[in-house]
Amino acid sequence: MPKSLITCDCMGSMQLDIDGLRQSTGLEVSKPCSTLCTTQIDKAAAALEAGDTIICCTQEARVFEALAAELGQPEAPLLDLRDRAGWSADSASKLPKMSALAAEALLPAVPAKTRDVISEGLCLITGPADVTLPVAEQLKGFLSVTVLLNSAEDVPDTCEFDVVVGKIRKANGAFGQFDLTIDALQLPQPGGRGANLSDPRDGGQTQCDILLDLTGGTPLFPAPEKREGYLRADPAHAPSVSASVLAASHMVGTFEKPLYVKAEPLLCAHSRAEQTGCSNCLDLCPTGAISPAGDHVSIDPMVCAGCGACSAACPSGAITYDAPPVDLTMRRVQTFAKAYLDAGGTAPRLMVSDAHGAEMVRLSARHGGGLPADLIPMEVPALNLFGHAEAVAALAAGFASVTLVPSPATDRDALQVQIALAEAIGGTDSVTLLDTTDPDAMSDAFYGAVAPVPVATPVRPMGTRRQITRQAARALNPDTETLPLPANAPYGAVVVNTDDCTLCLSCVSLCPSGALGDNPDLPQLRFQEDACLQCGLCSHVCPENAISYLPQLDLTDAALTQKVINEEEPFACIECGSLFGVKSTIEKITEKLEAHSMFQRPEALKMIQMCDNCRVNAQFQATDNPFQGGERPKPRMTEDYLSKRRDH
Repeated sequence: MPKSLITCDCMGSMQLDIDGLRQSTGLEVSKPCSTLCTTQIDKAAAALEAGDTIICCTQEARVFEALAAELGQPEAPLLDLRDRAGWSADSASKLPKMSALAAEALLPAVPAKTRDVISEGLCLITGPADVTLPVAEQLKGFLSVTVLLNSAEDVPDTCEFDVVVGKIRKANGAFGQFDLTIDALQLPQPGGRGANLSDPRDGGQTQCDILLDLTGGTPLFPAPEKREGYLRADPAHAPSVSASVLAASHMVGTFEKPLYVKAEPLLCAHSRAEQTGCSNCLDLCPTGAISPAGDHVSIDPMVCAGCGACSAACPSGAITYDAPPVDLTMRRVQTFAKAYLDAGGTAPRLMVSDAHGAEMVRLSARHGGGLPADLIPMEVPALNLFGHAEAVAALAAGFASVTLVPSPATDRDALQVQIALAEAIGGTDSVTLLDTTDPDAMSDAFYGAVAPVPVATPVRPMGTRRQITRQAARALNPDTETLPLPANAPYGAVVVNTDDCTLCLSCVSLCPSGALGDNPDLPQLRFQEDACLQCGLCSHVCPENAISYLPQLDLTDAALTQKVINEEEPFACIECGSLFGVKSTIEKITEKLEAHSMFQRPEALKMIQMCDNCRVNAQFQATDNPFQGGERPKPRMTEDYLSKRRDH
């Protein structure tokens, strides 16, 4: 845990309340430097040698990294107080905001989970010959190059790199493990005069590490910009081709692929008994990394680009973001709010963005008005991972509002769904989207906005995303029992048409979360709303189409217990009186079978009204007992055989 804070006022361009920071953070905060990265670098060196310190400068990160390497010391954590707080046109005190930023920096870092990807430099280049062949000439010294041409007439007379003819039918995989299927494939034949090629054949299989697509046509993958190892450029645009060549030339060796999400298949509500339920992640995944795998879904970590939309939309927690983990994101939000309020601030606002938004903050601070003193910027790896649960947790922790600033890579449709859900829980205008790429417009929007009144008593719940959402919703709506939610929300009630329901309990056997249950002693259908995922499985499997959904969030304790939503009188066996089945169902079946030829005898019809034991006993005692056979034949003995022998 760091024990000191090394600050710098950047040549006197911002004010720092050292005593206030020392009191609010509990750290040793020395007198601020003015040129820590140049003439006062000795103070940074002394802090590195002492250890347990945070350096409040990110602009000159490379300087401090080089200094740590020179001293043989571990790199110190870096904290940006200047761009995010110090450089601001707001005259209000920056101490609460700086205290919040410092408190968040003290949270322990979670080591990243990665998988090694080995690239041997096998590169396939496809596109027109006038572009691909010069590119192959440039890359042949760095990679093992194969050029895929459309026409045999374009095959060059060279052995410096491989050339084949064909057309890609299907492509799978990602960097280091692409699998391709090629139709009309023709391979060069050594010997002979001119370009000798084999006869064309379909279904050729090959693998490569890098796929350079210069066709200029339809990309081979969805969201091609997010498919690692797949480089695509317009063949008519020389700069983009050159950039792709440069990128490909460096893709040799061992690389670390982050593992962005964590999956718990047992929690997945995708399917049961070949009936499809929840498909949120399948509908949202831009890269196609998620695919059905029986009752659950499968995630290809090599294809996953880490957008986080699946984690925010998963109703059961079967998929959670893991780079960083969801609980760390929640702790960051709560730490920001608590430290800001503890330092004397009131009604803070939260801005959430990815690296694109963080760069806009830096540009606004350097060239514009910066951010207001009550606005705390929070950078996340991907904005789509910040869903409704994180937003309402922020509001419950004491933030007056949450503003999401998307980047060009953000899935806005998925984000709007989460914002609508968060607004329904936290209140209108409490969670908003600020869609701009202009740093000045972003800054002006924040200065001109009026934040709602924050929650009177902040809470900081723990648990799963569903548990945190429920606890936060109760804090934000203390006088409300039930919140109506948008359609397709992951919270709600199951509505059963009791006139149609026959209590067959098919829904109970397939419910993935246990929200629907039965009573082993009575014909009852029970429901616990807190556990319901609104996945759709029970509605799809119901043979009577008697189930529908009501999206809502019940904030009372009744949502935590099972309640009977349909029950009927049990039927008493006409022989022994034991209870079995449902009275209305038995009577309905009896009525329908009265006209059937197999039930014309009263004895046969009565068997429908008997329990299992009595039914078997009645069949055994009947004159046409199906279990009774003819008289058993007499066993043949040795004497019987010998009596028929002529020689005996």
